[in-house]
Amino acid sequence: MAYVPSLLKIYNEQVVPALVQSRGYKNKHQVPRLVRVVLNTGIDAEADKNHIADVQRDLSLIAGQKPVLAKARKAISNFKLKEGQVVGCHVTLRGRALWEFLYRLIAIALPTIRDFRGVSPKLDGQGNYNIGITDFTIFPEITVENVKKSLGLDIAIVTTAETDDEGRELLRLLGMPFRRTEPAPKQQTHAA
Repeated sequence: MAYVPSLLKIYNEQVVPALVQSRGYKNKHQVPRLVRVVLNTGIDAEADKNHIADVQRDLSLIAGQKPVLAKARKAISNFKLKEGQVVGCHVTLRGRALWEFLYRLIAIALPTIRDFRGVSPKLDGQGNYNIGITDFTIFPEITVENVKKSLGLDIAIVTTAETDDEGRELLRLLGMPFRRTEPAPKQQTHAA
């Protein structure tokens, strides 16, 4: 029997029926699903080859597959940027790697953030979700002693949801720890 990631099992056994019941889908293919997760980090334009290799190594440890280096398309003198210079590193996860990474993000990495109260419930308007992490050492794959310079990480979760509400509900049912939105306190008006 083939291995099925635990979060994928939860999606198939719990999330799909819950979304069909709450949204009234007529067909299981209408249920929103995850398409891909893109991890992206920027690299200082003046970084040496060792730093670039370290970033690439760390991102491959987090993602479980080799990342691609992004190079500058044109020179910008104000930023001391030359054409073809390495400025970033990114990796796209699909299939089993997507489900494994998302499980580690939700269950292990996010709860280790100090004073963590949840992630923003705001989506991009088309059912996709983006998270910015300021320090990627929250992932257990990264050994803090080997990190010379702390880097941020952008995570884009792409879904087939057509609206933000569908995408938010999908991610909430998968266990994404959204911050509770409380109504703003009413301001008191003083009568003169």
